[in-house]
Amino acid sequence: MLVFLRLALRRVAMLPVMVLGVAALVFVVMQFSPADPAYNALGDSATPEARAAFAAANGLDDPLPVRYLHFLGNLLHGDLGVTVPPSQPVADRIATAFPLTLQLTLLGLVIAVVLALLLGITGALYRDRWPDQLTRVVSISGVAIPSFLVGILLIQELALNHPLFPAGGYVNPADDPGGWLDSMALPAISLAVPVAASLARLVRTSMVAELDRDYVRTATGNGLPRSVVIRGVLRNAMVTPLTVLGLRVGYLLSGAVVIEAIFNLPGMGQLIVQGVTGGDVALVQGAVLTIAVVFLTVNVVSDLLVLIANPRVRTV
Repeated sequence: MLVFLRLALRRVAMLPVMVLGVAALVFVVMQFSPADPAYNALGDSATPEARAAFAAANGLDDPLPVRYLHFLGNLLHGDLGVTVPPSQPVADRIATAFPLTLQLTLLGLVIAVVLALLLGITGALYRDRWPDQLTRVVSISGVAIPSFLVGILLIQELALNHPLFPAGGYVNPADDPGGWLDSMALPAISLAVPVAASLARLVRTSMVAELDRDYVRTATGNGLPRSVVIRGVLRNAMVTPLTVLGLRVGYLLSGAVVIEAIFNLPGMGQLIVQGVTGGDVALVQGAVLTIAVVFLTVNVVSDLLVLIANPRVRTV
């Protein structure tokens, strides 16, 4: 327990350091944006003198390190800046859009995990037999097809040819839970398929490796029920998939940018698209930083889950 707490605290303590690094990277990259904040704020009718006064008042002429410290100070107070006119706090726009992206990501994650376990365990238990060959074909096909193409195919088949689900739009779960599930089903499946396919191969490989270990043969020879043996094998085999799963959440978040555009969902993806097309540096910067921080947090959580799932990795 002491070793676990030490390792857990070490990983949690690294999170603020990584967040600061990501904040610095996002800030520096956005400084190369061709968008002119003064032009966006004042409009094309503003005089050069007015733009210069705006730049001076907002610290746009300060050296890069000074601007970064100012940005960091605002960030620590939850201030991500304001959007271009009509001016709105970026934090408010993100607070409105992020819950939808989180819903889509979590639903896609649940579907991906269920499919990956189903395919991976089936392939491992029926190694080199026809169920294994079938799951292998399904997994390879899923990895080869990008999520946006899966989304287009699902819209064509399940929304247009056979109208079982809506082709786009969003329904608030508080207003209509059934309508929300219908509106999120196709986008979530689109996100989940490539992730589930890649995880299924990892689950299958890890389980096969565990099934060949001596402790499995010993447990089986001693008459332990097969279900008990399989549960132990599955727990030990989940170390690698759990580690990779944290990285795949980043894939789900980034994939949501495209999927939300395809299904017309007002989430973070649509927010970033609006910021890029409108030259809104503060909006893009805040949205990208939010996604990056969530990605880092999920990776730390996945590391902690690995420590809980398998004590063998608790080495200092």
